[in-house]
Amino acid sequence: MRRDLRLLPIVGGVWLIALVCVFVPPAAGWCALAGVLGSVAVLAVMLRRSSRSASVAGVVLVMLAATAAVSITALAAAPTRENAASWDGRVVEATGEVTSSASVGRDGRLWMEVQLTGIGSPGQVRAAAAPVRIGIDPADGFDLGATVRVTGEAAATEPGERSALVVFASSSTVEAPASGVFAVAAGLRSAFIVRSQLLPEPGAGLLPGLAVGDTRAVSTELSDDMRTSGLSHLTAVSGANCAIVVGAVFWLTALCGAGRGIRVAAAAVALAGFVVLVTPEPSVIRAAVMAGVAMLSLLLGRPSAGAGMLALSASGILIVDPWLASTAGFALSVAASGALILLSPTLTRGLARWMPQSLALAIAVPTAAQLVCGPVIALFADQQSLVGLVANLLAAPAAPIATVIGLLACLAAPVTVLADLLTASAWLPAAWIAQTADVTAALPFAQIDMVPGLGSAALVGLVSAAIGVVLAGGCRAVPIIRGVAVVVLAVVLAVGGAHLVLSGPLASATAPDGWSVAACDVGQGDALVVRSMGATALIDTGPEPEPLASCLRGLGVARVDLLVLTHFDLDHVGGVEAVQGRVGTVLHGPPGESGDERMLQHLADGGATVGLASAGMKGELGAASWQVLWPQRGSQAFPPGNDQSVVLEVHGGGVPRSLFLGDLSAEAQRMLERTAHLRGSYSVVKVAHHGSADQEFSLYQDLHPSVALFSVGADNDYGHPRAETLASLDAAGARVLRTDLQGRLLVGLDGNELELWTERQPP
Repeated sequence: MRRDLRLLPIVGGVWLIALVCVFVPPAAGWCALAGVLGSVAVLAVMLRRSSRSASVAGVVLVMLAATAAVSITALAAAPTRENAASWDGRVVEATGEVTSSASVGRDGRLWMEVQLTGIGSPGQVRAAAAPVRIGIDPADGFDLGATVRVTGEAAATEPGERSALVVFASSSTVEAPASGVFAVAAGLRSAFIVRSQLLPEPGAGLLPGLAVGDTRAVSTELSDDMRTSGLSHLTAVSGANCAIVVGAVFWLTALCGAGRGIRVAAAAVALAGFVVLVTPEPSVIRAAVMAGVAMLSLLLGRPSAGAGMLALSASGILIVDPWLASTAGFALSVAASGALILLSPTLTRGLARWMPQSLALAIAVPTAAQLVCGPVIALFADQQSLVGLVANLLAAPAAPIATVIGLLACLAAPVTVLADLLTASAWLPAAWIAQTADVTAALPFAQIDMVPGLGSAALVGLVSAAIGVVLAGGCRAVPIIRGVAVVVLAVVLAVGGAHLVLSGPLASATAPDGWSVAACDVGQGDALVVRSMGATALIDTGPEPEPLASCLRGLGVARVDLLVLTHFDLDHVGGVEAVQGRVGTVLHGPPGESGDERMLQHLADGGATVGLASAGMKGELGAASWQVLWPQRGSQAFPPGNDQSVVLEVHGGGVPRSLFLGDLSAEAQRMLERTAHLRGSYSVVKVAHHGSADQEFSLYQDLHPSVALFSVGADNDYGHPRAETLASLDAAGARVLRTDLQGRLLVGLDGNELELWTERQPP
């Protein structure tokens, strides 16, 4: 069937101009002027002549007018956003209306979007209007439509982000609760969530996410598993949820004998009600529009018009909110909807050669979405799921059942018996999905690390295109295309298989035997390993679990005898899940927030013995000895954080004398030098704070390090390591090793001589 693709250039042009306007705000005025003048010029040409190319000119006119509109929207919002951003780095008091559902972040805070009504210094709030994102300690009442007041530290966002400001609230109150239909929806959701929590895991925490998009009850472990298995879209009120609602209502009304008009109207009303129930935040409205257009174009038997409808809908959304152009969610919604309209029918016909039509359709829909969304994900994410397609196929039968029955249970909250029955019925498919995520995420090499960007997107796109060609079975007129697709897949499978073997069963074979100190390449963060006589210590875990897990596999480390969490910044503790349940003893710096205590309790629940580190503590690691040199017991000189980092010295048992300085600043380094009475030279020194400029350079002169380790991320925004710090270590006679340039760093001891190995450069 021939599809009308003439309107696709419109959404492409609008999207491009929206990106320019939000990333380069000064360009918005020029884009608006160019769009208006271009529209006038094209209209004048169209009025003077009636050529056969009138349809092309019409498309150009619409595109220019739409780009002018999106530019004007960005231009009009610029002053209020600049006013909000001017409070960067200051303590502010802000008031506003909650415009999104709340979700718990990895830091333990409850995060939500708020439309500002006022901002200023505490006690001096002035009128303002801009979208901001606030993080608060978990509390009730922060529902969509509620008026809130928060006080906390503000941070301006990067260009392109939808929120102009982020506020880390130290105090928060609900000035006026949600009212009207929002209050009713919040009450129904709350009752449903409470009822769901009475059911057993797995499934109890996931059910509210599947039915109404509330993920607050989803555990961190299950959330990670859902992301690894490619199922997280099921709990994000994505297009999949909206498509399920539209399809279910359309099918039900057709079963009752209703005409096409009634079926469309009923589906539209049900979708609108679903949006209100799950909170009509921008991401939900976006998903609803995209999925509604895609589903109706298929259900009405007019897929040829679907692409045009999708293009106009996406353009309209961008005109209203240009900042969505830079979000992964919007790109994925458009991609998934486009796959449903354009690719799934072709895949269905190809798969129907080998299986029944209904089964082919069931497989084609998630496959099309995975193939098209893969390159988009590669633009933003540093990991790609290898089990996403299988997991989605396994979850596909259960997802619509859990969503539809869960929605009915939510709506039936006033009728207790009926609501209990429906909730219990929805629990079983929810448990199936949770178990699917758990099993598939635990498979070897369920995901792979990739550097996000255009290169990764192009590679994933090439593989996706090859898979699509093979599955569709088309291109018979050009057999060379099918041949190329087969060759591409063969090469990818061969290279991928070799990589999996080398990073899996043979991972430890890639590391030399003689190392005793390792600096893992985990990006902008610390993760250092010390080994002696089969015993292992891990000092910090980096910002994410997977890079650490990969490094530990490569080093052959299955269990951590001593885990040292120097302090609780994300770049030092974000990857702790990689060793959960595999830790013997935990030593940590002073916790600063409730989320830090929860992390420690989680480690204790996994069997670890947890204790607060302080100067003077000593112990054994295999045949090596370790000692804590900082912080001083009970010291109040510094608040919890960088300057209270645990400083550890390790030596003996095959380990060169090593000092790990955490993130100490120059002032804390001076106090360390006075109190720890550091004597003699050190073979290995982990430079403090990733090589920032805030160093006491005389300390390094006194330490006389042979090797200076810089644990730092490539092209990081902080400019680490700083040139003056590198020069200071060089002047101290140290051999400088950097994870950003050389990858994983290994140091060993052969008699009295150091041995060095680097991943990307010869020693």
